Amino acid sequence: MANVLCTLLLLIFSRSFTATLSLGVGINYGQIGNNLPSPSRVSILLGSLNISRVKLYDADPNVLTAFANTNVEFIIGLGNEYLQKMQDPQQAQIWIQQKLQPHISQTKITCVTVGNEVLGGVDPQLPQYLVPAMKSMYQALVNLGLNSQVYVTTAHSLQILKTSFPPSNGAFRDDLIQYIQPILSFHAMTNSPFLINAYPYFAYKNDPKNVQIEYLLFEPNPGTVDPNTNLKYDNMLYAQIDAVYSGIKALGHSDIQVRISETGWPSKGDVDEPGATVENAGIYNRNLLQRMQGGQGTPAHPSQRIDIYVFALFNENMKPGPTSERNYGLYYPDGTPVYNLGVQGYLPRIEYSSSAKNALCIFRLVVLLLGSLVFAC
Repeated sequence: MANVLCTLLLLIFSRSFTATLSLGVGINYGQIGNNLPSPSRVSILLGSLNISRVKLYDADPNVLTAFANTNVEFIIGLGNEYLQKMQDPQQAQIWIQQKLQPHISQTKITCVTVGNEVLGGVDPQLPQYLVPAMKSMYQALVNLGLNSQVYVTTAHSLQILKTSFPPSNGAFRDDLIQYIQPILSFHAMTNSPFLINAYPYFAYKNDPKNVQIEYLLFEPNPGTVDPNTNLKYDNMLYAQIDAVYSGIKALGHSDIQVRISETGWPSKGDVDEPGATVENAGIYNRNLLQRMQGGQGTPAHPSQRIDIYVFALFNENMKPGPTSERNYGLYYPDGTPVYNLGVQGYLPRIEYSSSAKNALCIFRLVVLLLGSLVFAC
């Protein structure tokens, strides 16, 4: 226990740890790998980084239990394969009672995402199930008295847009409006956010000769100007966010917040995936973190602080698809950083004993006290 406690205290008082007191972002914690650390070890890593918001793609009870009595807020996910079944209000309530309710008294669960990138995806049957499933899940929360603690939403890819530039002309695809309009009405009724998965990297991958990579990486560049608003954009991500806001406004809503449920940059790719390098991934995420620490908004919504979940915590070696899909992580599974983010985390090499867990409790308490002191200053 003494060794563990010393290590944790060294982290607390090191400059590198102090710099992590307000990263300003959440993290996507995927688990499609056969060499990933246990959730209990991951809880130590995220605690050392002072990351307090985590997004899951399921409702893994092992993860939720490992983060009990911590300050971490969770988004849990309902997979696309369950959408048809969850149209049934009774099935939705059973899911909430079995997956969410047993944990919420000790683990902070603030959101359920119903499906991921359903609209514009590979299965043309799924969109018809999406809104009914969202409504059933919300009603289950109402029935259980949890709707004030937990909101319901779904995450979209930017494939839902037919126009993204200039941002003021952003518009959704005509064939998807029949689904998006009731989703927006649901968000307005329940005061829940519209989530998008935004990856400027894909623009470079698809057209590396004509897309300026500095514009994607938040590096110095001439930028672009929206001719309708005269607003200047110095990076693609902010332009994408404002394009979604414009699409929402075009359908009659101005009261729905857009949040980024995924963004990131791969550190490795296939030969036909230009720009997928450790250097570029490090630049993208370092610059992104700096901007989020500054509490930035977009040019069209400067007072609305951007809310982002970085993708992803670990490289996941069993994800299908091109090489890039397995190399979005900030960390290798052994806890080694893929690149320097300017912050330092600690992943224990072995499972914690009960005595070491007591040391962790002391560590978390000191972190909370330090956070309070920083806030007071």
